[in-house]
Amino acid sequence: MFRLFIYGIIAAAALAGGPASAQDRPADQRQRLLELAYALGESHALRQACEGEGDQYWRARMMRLVQVERPGPTLETQLRERFNAGFVALRGQYPACDEASRKAEAQAARHGQALALKLSQSTIQVRREAPAPDSVAEGEAAR
Repeated sequence: MFRLFIYGIIAAAALAGGPASAQDRPADQRQRLLELAYALGESHALRQACEGEGDQYWRARMMRLVQVERPGPTLETQLRERFNAGFVALRGQYPACDEASRKAEAQAARHGQALALKLSQSTIQVRREAPAPDSVAEGEAAR
């Protein structure tokens, strides 16, 4: 289940890579990014409940998402706040590893997977600027 979730995140990051950034996404996609950050925070809390506080698996994925999306300062702060809110919400609710925390972990993975899939299926229009008028390069080399 978690592999599918992470594959979805990787797919979303791959499509968002290159010159596009989170600011180029429409508002509904930025909202999905915030929801994904929350789901990653939930997953981080639940995984740590079973694997220990040293486990940074989902935190590392969140850091990679921020790196790939290249959000502006405001959106980056919002992404981190949503991750932390998801972490705190489920850390208090599931402080120990048991059947309930495992079920919650699977549910968070399914939700995150669905969000990542929606993001990976979207396309982003990238604005490319024309080359400077004094450029000596022609064609694609000018870009």
